[in-house]
Amino acid sequence: MKNIYLVLFISIISLSSFAQTARVKGVILDEFNVPVENVSVKVGEKGTVTNSNGFYLLDVPSNKKITIVFSHISFKNSVVTLELKPNEDFEFNPVMNANVQEIGEVTVSGTSKKRVEGVTTIDPVIIRKIPGANAGIENIIKTLPGVYSNNELSTSYAVRGGNYDENLVYVNEIEVYRPFLIRSGQQEGLSFTNTDMVENVDFSAGGFQSKYGDKMSSVLDITYRNPKKFAAGIEASLLGGSVSVEGVSKNQKWSNLTGIRYRNNALLVNSQETETNYKPSFADIQTMFNYTASTKWQFSFLGNISQNKYNYQPFTRQTNFGTIDEPIALLVFYEGQEKDEYTTYFGAFKSVYQYNDKNKIKFIASAYHTQEQEYYDILAQYRLGEVDSNIGSETFGDVVFTRGIGSQLNHGRNNLDALIFNAETKGFHELDKKNQIEWGFKYTREDIKDRVVEWEVIDSAGFSLPNPLLGYINNQPYNPYYGPLAPYQNVRATNFTTINRFSGFAQWNYRGKIGAHEYWVNAGVRGHSWQVSSQDETGKNKFVFSPRFQFAFKPKWEKDMLFRLSGGMYAQPPFYRELRDYDGVVQTNVDAQKSIHIVLSNDYSFKMWGRPFKLISEAYYKNITDANTYTIDNVRIRYRANNDAVAYAYGFDARLNGEFVPGTESWFSVGFLKTEENQDGKGYIARPTDQRLKFGLLFQDYMPNIPNVKLYLNLVYNTGLPGGSPSYADPYAYQLRLNDYRRADAGFSYVFKDQSLMSSKRWLNPFNEFSIGLEIFNLFNNQNSITNTWVRDVYTKTQYGIPNYMTTRVFNVKLIAKL
Repeated sequence: MKNIYLVLFISIISLSSFAQTARVKGVILDEFNVPVENVSVKVGEKGTVTNSNGFYLLDVPSNKKITIVFSHISFKNSVVTLELKPNEDFEFNPVMNANVQEIGEVTVSGTSKKRVEGVTTIDPVIIRKIPGANAGIENIIKTLPGVYSNNELSTSYAVRGGNYDENLVYVNEIEVYRPFLIRSGQQEGLSFTNTDMVENVDFSAGGFQSKYGDKMSSVLDITYRNPKKFAAGIEASLLGGSVSVEGVSKNQKWSNLTGIRYRNNALLVNSQETETNYKPSFADIQTMFNYTASTKWQFSFLGNISQNKYNYQPFTRQTNFGTIDEPIALLVFYEGQEKDEYTTYFGAFKSVYQYNDKNKIKFIASAYHTQEQEYYDILAQYRLGEVDSNIGSETFGDVVFTRGIGSQLNHGRNNLDALIFNAETKGFHELDKKNQIEWGFKYTREDIKDRVVEWEVIDSAGFSLPNPLLGYINNQPYNPYYGPLAPYQNVRATNFTTINRFSGFAQWNYRGKIGAHEYWVNAGVRGHSWQVSSQDETGKNKFVFSPRFQFAFKPKWEKDMLFRLSGGMYAQPPFYRELRDYDGVVQTNVDAQKSIHIVLSNDYSFKMWGRPFKLISEAYYKNITDANTYTIDNVRIRYRANNDAVAYAYGFDARLNGEFVPGTESWFSVGFLKTEENQDGKGYIARPTDQRLKFGLLFQDYMPNIPNVKLYLNLVYNTGLPGGSPSYADPYAYQLRLNDYRRADAGFSYVFKDQSLMSSKRWLNPFNEFSIGLEIFNLFNNQNSITNTWVRDVYTKTQYGIPNYMTTRVFNVKLIAKL
């Protein structure tokens, strides 16, 4: 009996001792936001050191004040005093300042994992402040080298010769999707990512690791923040607004972050040439719950509901083009309307089990449901004529002589219902300070129901024009036409498609030294198996194998340089849009597009004017086989779904970023790209994403005498894309390039209060940040076109490509307040 009491007494003491501990963890960064390795973290005699990611984990006593000391030979010590509750999991991410070394030397901090991997990290503060017609993460990405877009109304972007469907996007390691039926940038509404909730943004333009999925161009990896205390924010402008709220429970186990957004693009669309009755409604709500069950178990849920309604009723349009000597105008009168609706539901559950500081397992399950419809009937009746260019004339600027008349009737009844389910498990194991292993396995099921009904009828001077590809000869009015009446375009299809996918990866990370020089190796492989079934047939079971590697070398030089070589075999098994051909029919046996990537990089960190700067340059080459050729109209991609081409892409990118103005980060980027495809052995021609030259600028400044006034500038220049040709044109016989894309957006903000600017005004006491700003979109009022409208001159039999211009100069007012 005594033994039982003794066991009970020891158990109670043990439980009591366990209950008197808490845990502190976090990532230690230097002044350049680079994780620092081998930082000593001590509480009394107990301590640990940070790993290669700057991460540390330390059990500490609870219910009493403790002092934690962070020390490193290259940095000044940091000290923090805490008092934690039993079992509390506290995250603390200190920033360490470097000690000044010998004069003339650059202070070298620990090389970060992201720098080694070639990942670009973007500060969320910059994302929220930089102006743009579609402000957010994608707005900033478009200023990076290798990233191209010529549509300010769209969040879509192309990377190094790929198209919009070749980019991976993750939020908290969960893959997110875009609507399927979007055909115009002004229909897109809101990006999935809520910038008010973002903590970290990483972007890779190529040569990424095996742990990322099966796409061929880029990875955008976004992390939402885990709240530490109550906070709230509001943003309002003439384009809409957002509200975010976050908080934690008293025991620090529960936290929640919720954001609500609304957007109305009428301000931008009404600046276009087409007069419309435009009634959009783009809104969503996102919420994230986090629960810390213990120091080892963490759970989270991310949910999103989005509803985008696009109601469009055009009235008139006049586009002037031609030359000074011979000005021509297209005058269009519209009847009808378009009603589109995209409703999506997304939910994801994630659990992390970290049984010690070197081993971690994650379980992720997500479901995405989208219901989309496109209904439109629009009749356009046009006049193509000469414009009165006599300044003194009463009819100056009007069409005075009609060269051609015609009409165009577009009809659509498109519906899509898609349900995508994912289940995934991943593991991370640190074998020692030099070796790490990561692995993962994922199952995906896609159920998609799709109905496509689209037709277009074109009438010129009273005569119906059939599709030229049908081969009908219509010489009216000179010869009678006896052929069948056929619409200019006609697509009708109904698809019930199911896709089952199994994918997985394994990769190994190693860090070593050659003398005083450091190097890093990452080697991994992905596998992907899938099978497509439709109502008519079941395709073959297909499999692709994708080995990838990265090698980084940092010589022990006086200059802080790092060299990278990365690449491998990248495969992209077809997603639903890639399976649907020009006739709207799903082809079940489309192969994966495959490419071999080679990326050679140099990363040079230095100081100029006593401030930190970094120059990153990359040269790349892609060899693509089984290419699934396509056309792009605005943002709508239509595939041939037959893997009938080979292609290549090569180029050079460079970006210089740093504090051009003390205390602010800015960057300049430049890129050159060439990409071509060879379809059925006909020879190489430019691909639709052959952008060639790109220049981007993101600049921040403030007035020295009035530090409350901030300036933000976002500038992009891209040479013209191949596009704007008639939809029926054979690109081997006729290919046109759009004009160069030039855009500058500027923002001016008066900051009443933020982290760097305090205020003595009492009414500002509740706020952590309060500012009012003015934004000018398309500062220089450049006319950028996204497509061409093709009309005929019945007299000369000439076809004219009339550019469809994007937005003109627009002013916006914005208010930001955060508690």
